[in-house]
Amino acid sequence: MSDNSSNQPPGRFLGGDSNRKNPEPGGLTGESQETAPLTETEVKADRAAKKADRKARSDKSFLGHPRGLMTLFSVEMWERFSYLGFQAILVLYLSDAVANGGLGYSEDVASSVVAAYGALLYLLSIVGAWISDRMTGTHHAVLWGAIVIAGGHILMGIPTEWATWGGLGLIIIGTGLLKPNINSMVGELYDKGDERRDAGFSIYYAGINIGAFAGPLVAGWLGQTYFWHAGFMAAAVGMVLGVIQYLVGSRHLAGRSRGQKIRRNFQMDATMWRLIGLVVVVIAIAVAFTVAQDDVLTSLVDIITALTIIVPVIFFVWMYRSPKVTPTERGNLLPYLLLLFALVLYNLLYFQSGNTLNLLALNGVDNSVFGFDYPSTWYISLAAIVEIIMGPVLAWLWIKMGSKQPHVAAKVGIGAVFGGIGFLFVALGASITPGGALMSGVWLVICYIFLGMGDLTLQTSGMSATTKLAPRAFASQTMALWFAAMALAQGIQAQIVQLYELENSVTYFGIQGLVVLGYGLLLVALTPYLKKRMHSVA
Repeated sequence: MSDNSSNQPPGRFLGGDSNRKNPEPGGLTGESQETAPLTETEVKADRAAKKADRKARSDKSFLGHPRGLMTLFSVEMWERFSYLGFQAILVLYLSDAVANGGLGYSEDVASSVVAAYGALLYLLSIVGAWISDRMTGTHHAVLWGAIVIAGGHILMGIPTEWATWGGLGLIIIGTGLLKPNINSMVGELYDKGDERRDAGFSIYYAGINIGAFAGPLVAGWLGQTYFWHAGFMAAAVGMVLGVIQYLVGSRHLAGRSRGQKIRRNFQMDATMWRLIGLVVVVIAIAVAFTVAQDDVLTSLVDIITALTIIVPVIFFVWMYRSPKVTPTERGNLLPYLLLLFALVLYNLLYFQSGNTLNLLALNGVDNSVFGFDYPSTWYISLAAIVEIIMGPVLAWLWIKMGSKQPHVAAKVGIGAVFGGIGFLFVALGASITPGGALMSGVWLVICYIFLGMGDLTLQTSGMSATTKLAPRAFASQTMALWFAAMALAQGIQAQIVQLYELENSVTYFGIQGLVVLGYGLLLVALTPYLKKRMHSVA
């Protein structure tokens, strides 16, 4: 299962286009420009950095691509291995009895905590993108993000509750630094006109899905077969390997010149202090989790849900009311809301692989085939298999159809339909399973196949539409709005998952499946209208 935030085109989320003139000082747009003459040392450093960038981009030693692509491929593969590996067992560990090595929380609280954790991660991704664009450059952001993530996984390998919450806090902060910036580093390996760029991203995304496939298999097996912290340590080993790979191969990466310029021109401003405040809030919440009881945990989750609602609303209203947005661009934003809503609804389903679907697989599914018993967490790897196989097929299909391919609104709607169908199959399987019996694993397999297809269709099309519908003055911030919508999906999910019980599986999965399926069909039906309203979008 690939992480949604990873299926995105190259580009920045905050900080604007570095080629813009007259950037907005102290805000979220623009990149600081040099106002003072450079010293001789700085001039020499710039020349050396530009030379190193040219060398990195001209290299063809990795399958005809720059050698730095192999470094980023490996780092992202291990990051996804560690992230999806530990996430596969997190809710099981939180809800398992203390006598069995778990933390003993109720399943509804454990599920909502997992969702709230994901919401904080996406909120911090917005901050991480800004830090890279305004403070550090991509190299330093990714390096420190990887180190902090590794530290978080190592902490989670320690069998104490305080280490669990502290580890989660570090993983949130580190992933917020790494995820929105490592994709941009892939783009930095290629000049704008380099025909290898798209193929390079395809290779890079293969690394993402390989890690997403292997993580739940390895960490899930270790955690469920031996003890939970064995799975967490496997995730830690994967991330440490990723850090080592990055340190060894960093000399082959590009983007040094831009990074030097960013670090040289960084100045503390009001926005920086606000973002520091947001990070402090996240750390404070992580600390509060270490001493919280179930009722306090629920209150903390409610606060996180409120944050995920407030942030995207502020983002959108700020953008929509800006005088920098033209009337045509403002007209594009309203239909774009319909696509964002589809993203939120779909991910309400997709992200439940880490909690309710995981608990269903553990307690309500027959996890055996031909006499072989397998860990319930292995189902999570299925979505990654689907995306590995079907990604090239879907890309070929769109190229083959050319101008006859569906409009982007229809593609997003079709993706939502796939997700709704996946949940309806789970509800169907639960409804025909006799009371007290275990549901066949085939129903979950079908569900994950549809979720993988939905993710592939909706995410790629939605990201593409985001880059096209974004107002020119807010090109990067519109991608930040996409991240905020992902956080919103997790925040709402943190409330919904509390309603899940094994006994109400038919109602729980059925209602959600019908709602998302219905909205997907509505988008498809509205496509002719949206096509007229969306300018410059095919």
